[in-house]
Amino acid sequence: MGREIWKAGNFVYPVPAVLVSCRDGEGRENLFTAAWTGTVCTNPPMAYISVRPERHSYRMIRETGAFVINLTTEAMAGAVDFCGVKSGRDVDKWKETGLTAGEAATVAAPIVLESPVNVECAVTEVLELGSHHMFLALVKAIQVEDGLMDETGRFCFERAKPLAYSHGAYCGLTEAIGSFGYSIRKNSTGTRKKQKKSLGKRG
Repeated sequence: MGREIWKAGNFVYPVPAVLVSCRDGEGRENLFTAAWTGTVCTNPPMAYISVRPERHSYRMIRETGAFVINLTTEAMAGAVDFCGVKSGRDVDKWKETGLTAGEAATVAAPIVLESPVNVECAVTEVLELGSHHMFLALVKAIQVEDGLMDETGRFCFERAKPLAYSHGAYCGLTEAIGSFGYSIRKNSTGTRKKQKKSLGKRG
């Protein structure tokens, strides 16, 4: 099978489609959609978002040094898209989407109550890279919807039907083909265990 060589570009997909919520020094709040986000470090726990400086929320985050990464679900896809194409300069996104602002436990920013997981972040450094500036941040606290825990205390994010983004399309996650380490685990007959579990599988 042949290969094609394409010009350089962003091609690490899929990525999470998240809502980032923030507040300025005068208490005005906004939220916007971001896909350039992820984990930076385990210890200390750190995350990042990359934001264009011309975005309405950019100034808010630089002013307060705080933001929340709100993970999203298939049911939130319409709101996620709206918050990505509309500017908080022109519309009240909370009102237009029907999303509800709650209060973060540790940082000066709102959370999205409809989000199953809220990652509270405090900015430590801003890297001015080019089209986007990267906000590196310490994760100060995580709020998790209690219905996502099973009877053993395991976090079951699949129950929320998480939303992802890939090449301009919003995507649901269907099913897992294994769990961490499954390739080297053996059952009593010496064969690899088959690991397959529904992850928000549509009926």
